[in-house]
Amino acid sequence: MPPHRVDTRGLKCPWPVLRAARAMREHGAILLLADDPVALIDVPALAKASGWEIEVREADGYAEFHLRRS
Repeated sequence: MPPHRVDTRGLKCPWPVLRAARAMREHGAILLLADDPVALIDVPALAKASGWEIEVREADGYAEFHLRRS
């Protein structure tokens, strides 16, 4: 099953991390897209605090956060 996609490009923090947290309650794997540089700090911190695995890939002008339950 593909990850649940959450596109937060154009939104400033805390919105990307809030949308990720909401999706984490309902899904076991998430692909979060974010272009706010603060998300590079906040989203990994959320994943670590929640015990989720995370992989971050930087694309052209945004980052892809691949999150999944451990």
